[in-house]
Amino acid sequence: MSLPTSSLALLAGAFLAALWVARSGVLRPYLTFAYHCFIRPIGSGEHKDRLDKFYAGQASVYDSTRSKLLRGRKTMLSLSAAHLKSMRASNPNQRLVWVDIGGGTGYNIEVMDAFFPIADFDAVYLIDLCDSLLDIARKRFAAKGWKNVTVLCQDAAEFNLSEWANMDPKGSVGFVTLSYSLSMIPSFYTVLDRIDYVLDPNVGLLSVVDFYAAGKHASLHEKAIGGDSKECGWLTRWFWMIWFDFDNVSLSPSRRAYLEYKFGTIKSYNGRNKTLVPLIVRMFLAPWVLILLLTIFSPYYIWLGRSRSCPDSARACHTFESEAGNTIGNLSPVALKAIKSGEDSVPSLELGVASLELAPQPMVINITPPHSSFHYHTSSYWRLPFYAQPVHKEFRTFIYSFTWEDPFEDMKHLQLSSSDSMLVITSAGDNALHYAATARPKRIHCVDMNPCQGHLLELKLAAIKSLEHDAFFALFGDGRHPNFRILLDNAISPYLSSSAYQFWRINVKSFSTSFYLRGYSGWALRLAAFIFGISGVKKDIEAVCTAETLEEQEDIWKRKLRGVILNPLVTAVLRNPAFCWNALGVPLNQRKMLLDEGSVYEFVRDTLDPLASSFLFKNDNYFYLLTLLGHYTRESCPTYLTPKGFDALKSEDASALDAFRLHTDSIVNVLRGLPKASLTRSLVMDSMDWFAPGANELDDEINQLHRVIAPGGMVFWRSAARLPWYNARFIAAGFEVTCLGVRTGPVTALDRVNMYASFWRGVRL
Repeated sequence: MSLPTSSLALLAGAFLAALWVARSGVLRPYLTFAYHCFIRPIGSGEHKDRLDKFYAGQASVYDSTRSKLLRGRKTMLSLSAAHLKSMRASNPNQRLVWVDIGGGTGYNIEVMDAFFPIADFDAVYLIDLCDSLLDIARKRFAAKGWKNVTVLCQDAAEFNLSEWANMDPKGSVGFVTLSYSLSMIPSFYTVLDRIDYVLDPNVGLLSVVDFYAAGKHASLHEKAIGGDSKECGWLTRWFWMIWFDFDNVSLSPSRRAYLEYKFGTIKSYNGRNKTLVPLIVRMFLAPWVLILLLTIFSPYYIWLGRSRSCPDSARACHTFESEAGNTIGNLSPVALKAIKSGEDSVPSLELGVASLELAPQPMVINITPPHSSFHYHTSSYWRLPFYAQPVHKEFRTFIYSFTWEDPFEDMKHLQLSSSDSMLVITSAGDNALHYAATARPKRIHCVDMNPCQGHLLELKLAAIKSLEHDAFFALFGDGRHPNFRILLDNAISPYLSSSAYQFWRINVKSFSTSFYLRGYSGWALRLAAFIFGISGVKKDIEAVCTAETLEEQEDIWKRKLRGVILNPLVTAVLRNPAFCWNALGVPLNQRKMLLDEGSVYEFVRDTLDPLASSFLFKNDNYFYLLTLLGHYTRESCPTYLTPKGFDALKSEDASALDAFRLHTDSIVNVLRGLPKASLTRSLVMDSMDWFAPGANELDDEINQLHRVIAPGGMVFWRSAARLPWYNARFIAAGFEVTCLGVRTGPVTALDRVNMYASFWRGVRL
């Protein structure tokens, strides 16, 4: 029986392809890699002998076979370059020495040249114990013509630079890297101690990228330095620890734990290597792990840190404790309770000074743990540290990608000046940035329980500090940028906290399409776009957003759009409690207040009808232009996105941003930490609507507001109700309450948003 012609052709094609692969040598590097990693015995000799046996036969293919396996190296280098530039900005001519420990073939040094020119280093030292890899490095550097790069075959635990011959090396090194080498160094304690000694305590930077396996439970310190996604399940933890142990690579949590104890953390990113190439190789050698390898990805981390004795740590403590009223985290030395040796330590009952002097003094153990990453930040003190709490897991992302209150209306009543200190709810940070750009208050405390809202505002602050207006507007005006990942690592990262960097690194695709369709509020914009699409009014949406007059805008609204939005189907969706919370951020208690005074249809009608005849979407109502188009325009956008507002925030080295303190906590907890009469203004948005009637927690918050706000200071709030039930609580606490506006129907808009039924002010008596 003969095979069909098509089958013969297929077999012939497969044979020719296999022959080409075999002759071309495409697989040769990977077969060499597999043989030396998984088959060839390396014995049990000294550490150097094992390394030489392991790498001698594969040195020539090392770089080509590790590009996918050793993830995060380029990211570590780009982050390091950005932080070095930031840390050295005040003294860029200071001597800069880089020591790359375990750098092998010199790959890191060659790649670093694209981020931070090698010529800008006074000296670069490559330390490794494997001659075969160092031979590759020597050829690489010779081809580049670098005269300031020195290759040293030394044990990392005893590395010694030629320039140390007649000097004490303490603090002489500005930059140290450990790229997938810390896990391979047996005496890692000694190495890290040695690095700590030679690293410049002022502007020195230590950067690490490596595999890891986390312990079962995160410590408080891990929670304070940005430990998102660090957890490893028991299967992941044990599998990778055992697997890498075959190659004398230790993933014991003790290495990373000592690193984070010995040095102050600046950045900490936990990733997963999902590349399948090395997994496919291992499948052939160990088929029984096929299912495991498809479901488990090797964990790796990128870490940047500095000396714990850096001077910035003391300044950060003052900012954290004195200016922001916090006590959370590792701040300053805490004396343990006296340890008594027994009854013999009790002095005999004798009166007089002399007998008291003879009494044994209690022994105090004064061991200072490392601070949070906030205390070692290189550039800014905006984001105050916080411990990751179970409640934070309820917030997978930010609820609000934009702030839904009119700051222009706020400014009419705030009477804000540069001497004011204020507390606001973070939300998306748009209004806080408006206050900073137009009035430059002394202090702006931004408070939100959702860490992701803080991450969003922090990104805006860091982007203002590091980007020019066009790139900034692309991010937050257009809502998209093709190179956000590059901007994040190369420019923005030095100004972000460890937690915020981790969040945006994980969500790096947020700006690949429309940013404002992200987050919980993005679902509302997606629904609106869907309704407009199936209703065939997309051209009318464009027309209403470009209308030149209020008359034209109102005409389009009444004839084309009103019936699309104010219809039974949309009203039914808006009536749904789950949609109200997940898409609009309206909790059940606030929803009940709304329904107690009318129907959902009436509320939506009273909100939208007056707007078309009050503010032009084209250039005077960016709130609804955003909901209609999914992005802002240059003519219609928040103040901080305009060239004038951006320049006001960025001028004088962005000094206006120094006012910001971002808290990840409840309002009442933040208020408890602030000194008496330390605030002059507070805007709590509609947060009071979230409390159930009669809630004691509300009284606590109002009483704390009364304590913290100076006499004559003001609190502002909005409500979904025309007459909020809690107004009486403010009066009872010692505030004079005044109504600044109440909606009376579908005729007049209170402001550009017109979403709330009333606006109130309380003056502290």
